[in-house]
Amino acid sequence: MAGVAIMGYGVVGSGVAEIIAKHPQMLSARAGQDIYLKYILDVRDFPDSPFADKMIKDFSIIENDPEVSIVVETIGGSTFAYDFTKRALLAGKHVITSNKELVAKHAVEFFEIAADKNVNYLFEASVGGGIPIIRPLNQCLAANKVEEVYGILNGTTNYILTRMIESGLSFEDALKEAQALGYAEANPSADIHGDDACRKICILSALAFGFHVYPDMVRIEGIQNIGAEDIEMADMLGRKIKLLGRAKRMEDDKIYLSVSPYMIPATSPLATINGVFNGIMVKGDSVDEVLFYGRGAGKLPTASAIVADVIDAAKHDRARKWMDWEPADPDRIADCRQVAHEYFVRLQSDDFSAVLAKATEIFGEGNILQLVKTSDTVGGIVVAEIKEGLFFEKLDALKTACGEGVVANKLMLF
Repeated sequence: MAGVAIMGYGVVGSGVAEIIAKHPQMLSARAGQDIYLKYILDVRDFPDSPFADKMIKDFSIIENDPEVSIVVETIGGSTFAYDFTKRALLAGKHVITSNKELVAKHAVEFFEIAADKNVNYLFEASVGGGIPIIRPLNQCLAANKVEEVYGILNGTTNYILTRMIESGLSFEDALKEAQALGYAEANPSADIHGDDACRKICILSALAFGFHVYPDMVRIEGIQNIGAEDIEMADMLGRKIKLLGRAKRMEDDKIYLSVSPYMIPATSPLATINGVFNGIMVKGDSVDEVLFYGRGAGKLPTASAIVADVIDAAKHDRARKWMDWEPADPDRIADCRQVAHEYFVRLQSDDFSAVLAKATEIFGEGNILQLVKTSDTVGGIVVAEIKEGLFFEKLDALKTACGEGVVANKLMLF
């Protein structure tokens, strides 16, 4: 029998309890042994919960109970969650998590403990919520040399951009709407600044390329500077703006990593993924392109991914699954400044023709591929492929020549 303890009775933790209670026979049959919920750890009281009799506040009860073989961590963050996860693994218990911050920061340490104790540390729900991506990337695509992983990894930002595109809302109004609907937190900085997507691309990159990637190794830019003019001009260029996490193998075998708003072709499958949905594209040398699509968050979608890992852990109770990677290697990370992209630059000035002439002089006439305008004072240019470091040098030169306010925004093209 596999006793399960859930740490954290929030939205996702309560969903895990609900699924285990709803399908005990089905889950047990698929696991090859009985799965049952024994404890729920939370500092709060839930007297009206159907699981009130399972509530505890002392982690040591879980830690020292030999009947608990699987611990589900849905606390979030990296303080208590880190301590309890480490102690659970050291106590010889499998740990299942949806905590992308913890995986992105501490996975290598947890893998080492899990290997020593012959248990599993599993995290399907840490990326993409209910979308199966971790296990397929680790197992189903194992015969491929992965060339690139990229996609829409954050439902909050995708919802905001969708509302800006479809209804013409400003960024501020779209954010307020997302908060009112519960899609964005009261403090949405982790979403809109790209930190959440960064943690997820770290995990996907580690699985795809075999070594740990810390968040500070990733070039990050959020969507907070996207304006209605950018949305309009993207449409004029036959493109949509999406926040993408991206990990790409370069010619020298180094990995380029970024989280950034990109202008992508309107014909791209990712351009049609709207609202709170996520989409993740994997490019392999044998399978070519595979798209994973679905709800990237939510109580039951995320809980379903966690319970799938619970079943997997119970199935492999006496044999570890292969689910780990090597320690971080900074030498394998590409220098972003040396990677070339096409760029869109939004310009605004009362003397737009003079600014355009200066931009043409600085970037080179042959390197201005397209020009679009929304008014006499606001427009945008598409700059031919150029290394990032050189692009920013030229952008700074343009600002110096014409004034800081002339460059209203810039975006990479995909």
